[in-house]
Amino acid sequence: MSESGECGPMPGNRVFEALRNEKSIIMACNTRIVPGVVKGIFRAAKKLDTAVIFELAKSESDLKGGYTGLTPQDYSDAVHGAAREVGFSKWVLHADHITVKKGTEEEIEDVKKLIEAQINAGYTSYAIDASFLFDLDESSVVGQLQRNIDVTTKLANFIKEKMGGREFGLECEVGEIGKKNKEGLVLTKVEEAATFIKELNARDIHPQLLAIANGSTHGNIYDEAGNVIEQVSINVDMTVEIAKEIEPLGVRIAQHGITGTPLRFINTRFPRGLILKGNVGTFWMNLAWEVFDIYEPELYGDIFNWTIDTYKEAAEKKGITKNNEIFGKYSKFAIKEFKDRIYSVQDETKDVLEAKAYAEAMMFFKAFGSVGTASKL
Repeated sequence: MSESGECGPMPGNRVFEALRNEKSIIMACNTRIVPGVVKGIFRAAKKLDTAVIFELAKSESDLKGGYTGLTPQDYSDAVHGAAREVGFSKWVLHADHITVKKGTEEEIEDVKKLIEAQINAGYTSYAIDASFLFDLDESSVVGQLQRNIDVTTKLANFIKEKMGGREFGLECEVGEIGKKNKEGLVLTKVEEAATFIKELNARDIHPQLLAIANGSTHGNIYDEAGNVIEQVSINVDMTVEIAKEIEPLGVRIAQHGITGTPLRFINTRFPRGLILKGNVGTFWMNLAWEVFDIYEPELYGDIFNWTIDTYKEAAEKKGITKNNEIFGKYSKFAIKEFKDRIYSVQDETKDVLEAKAYAEAMMFFKAFGSVGTASKL
């Protein structure tokens, strides 16, 4: 069992360091909807003897509950409960996308309050995302990255202080994932990634993982007709180039935005080991909506209609006019609105959510090559 108690999470750094030379990717699950889903994933992890990560981002879970309605303590309690029920301890509780967008002292102080709540809730890994602070007015790479470096250093040191000597995992980010300009998606350059890590190391900050902008986007993606399409835009060659550049520094890639990426693409194209952590988030929400559509049609209908009614105008201003795309892009905000009903669905619905999550997680773990990694921890 882990240091933090029976079936509690392991320190992220121990997991990342133990597996960083394995040809495998650890799945990180942003499980916005907990009932049935978390237990199903845990059952699959235990069955296949694979390490797994559970995480929520700052937007999903903050001191007021984010758009999931779950505070850090709420989410921690829920995942701990599922882990105890299944009897599994080779997992990490990760604070995803602790985002800083402006870098003001007020914003940083607010972020520190969230981090302290996550620490108190037993989180064992943290992702600092100050990628928004890239400064295009500077001519040098170091200058462009300086605000990101400074904020990342400040927050990483805060985590060190508040953890009081306890170990934890650390992920940082360079390159704003999903950002676009006139030429298309903005991608992280090799020099930016290497410079960023070296500058952090010089300040005694040693992340195990680096998230980069490599062609992926968060959430569902759609064609011009509003149809869901596969996410195969990840630039694998560029990812490998960056990964090999930072590999001697003890850092591996955290791949964000995997929802919609075909398992065959993951299985045959992803550089396992160079990519060490793979985030799968919106997929689990989509899974819940599919189940609700059949087993809780009234609830699903209310969620669908609320989403369209609430966000149609905002979506149309962005050129999104198809109801299915509006729902796919904005339904995450319905989770908090309908939280009480979602968490009180009938037992049969929870059983189906668990069974479907179990089956899908088995497929992901196999494609990620993580089978057997739990025994190596």
